[in-house]
Amino acid sequence: MKIAVVDGQGGGIGRVITEQIRRVLPPETEIIALGTNAIATSLMLRAGANEGASGENAVIQNVEDVDCIVGPLGIILAHSMRGELTPRMAEAIAKSKAKKILLPLTLVQVEVVGVELEPLPHLVEKLVAKIKEIAEVKKNV
Repeated sequence: MKIAVVDGQGGGIGRVITEQIRRVLPPETEIIALGTNAIATSLMLRAGANEGASGENAVIQNVEDVDCIVGPLGIILAHSMRGELTPRMAEAIAKSKAKKILLPLTLVQVEVVGVELEPLPHLVEKLVAKIKEIAEVKKNV
């Protein structure tokens, strides 16, 4: 299974996601760190991503070639992450045929009603459990 972890700014959320995926999923799981900047990408690579790339074109080119895209909700919202997430990035992620599993976290004025607010570690545990479920289904198909 090939998973793109998308994050920006300092890359802290992407780092936590990458560490947990690496800890829970099989070693052959391929993780691609896609950062809106080099700092975010670097942090995800140190957390265990197999490959990494930074910037708008890297995100646009790589989200088409993965099974699953994970990150905060802001990765599908143009101008989120303090403006680092461009409209072209948001569109490419949203249009990708890959399954998107997003954490209900955002710095923009968007609130998802009906979602329980939980600490980041709990949200990431649920995200990784969902990825594991998808991987099992994919393996059995």
